[in-house]
Amino acid sequence: MAGNSRRQGAVRKTGTKKGQVVGSGGQRRKALEGKGPTPKAEDRPGHKAYRAANAAKTREQARQKKADRPELIAGRNPVVEALRADVPGTALYVAVNIEIDDRVNEAVRLAADKGISILEIPREELDRKTNRAMHQGLGLQVPPFEYAHPDDLMAAARDSGNTPLFVALDGVTDPRNLGAVIRSAAAFGAQGVLLPERRSAGMTAVAWRTSAGTAAKLPIAVATNLTRQLKAWASEGLMIVGLDADGTVDIDSLELAADPLVIVLGSEGRGLSRLVRETCDATVSIPMAAGVESLNASVAAGVLLAEVARRRRVAGRLS
Repeated sequence: MAGNSRRQGAVRKTGTKKGQVVGSGGQRRKALEGKGPTPKAEDRPGHKAYRAANAAKTREQARQKKADRPELIAGRNPVVEALRADVPGTALYVAVNIEIDDRVNEAVRLAADKGISILEIPREELDRKTNRAMHQGLGLQVPPFEYAHPDDLMAAARDSGNTPLFVALDGVTDPRNLGAVIRSAAAFGAQGVLLPERRSAGMTAVAWRTSAGTAAKLPIAVATNLTRQLKAWASEGLMIVGLDADGTVDIDSLELAADPLVIVLGSEGRGLSRLVRETCDATVSIPMAAGVESLNASVAAGVLLAEVARRRRVAGRLS
């Protein structure tokens, strides 16, 4: 019995008897309480989705910052063409001690007539301002481009009194191609050009120069979502035609040419994106000789727009 008493006393002292629980003061219960829903991957620092989201945000901020800066059109012919076309220049830079020719004289005269500041600067400074482009001693500063809203293109079409014709670009990232497309669109009667907000060239000095000033005369709009905007236009009665090497019809069989039309151009190599292609009422190809590589976006646009303009003239005469 004495032995049992000693064992019971030891149990009471150590508190290790089966069934006994040492109190935690409620700490365990608090530790088990939920901490709310798990944050999204892009909101968790250290997660690869978080890093990717921040990298994308940084790129967009850099793109926006660049878009807000003035652009410089470089080169004697481009500067003169831009001034003739009433491109809204804010300053004409002339390198010190350059050789004067008719183009320089005309640029200075046009700038003076338009009230544009004329500044003589060292060649080294003009090199820096133009990122060492072939400026030939002349540079025209233009303000950041003011894009139109897609609705403005419809308004321009109504005001023209002609059947709507727009050109939309899907992933064309070369500003030279963009400028050349704008020039062709203006030449063949289009009332506007539509660009997607992302993955597209913008109206840089290179695009200004290649467009030969026509960008100042033709509305250029930006769509937040290209596919959604194309569908909106389709609901207003416009036909959507994509230019594609594997088109369902060739250019000679395009019966939609005289209808209210949106011509969509894809990027070189990748072509039209899947969602844009699915939005098209038809895709059209340009017949080419065997063994010849595909045309770039601007050349193909010129060919198709010329054919559309021809068919519309014929339809107008027949009606």
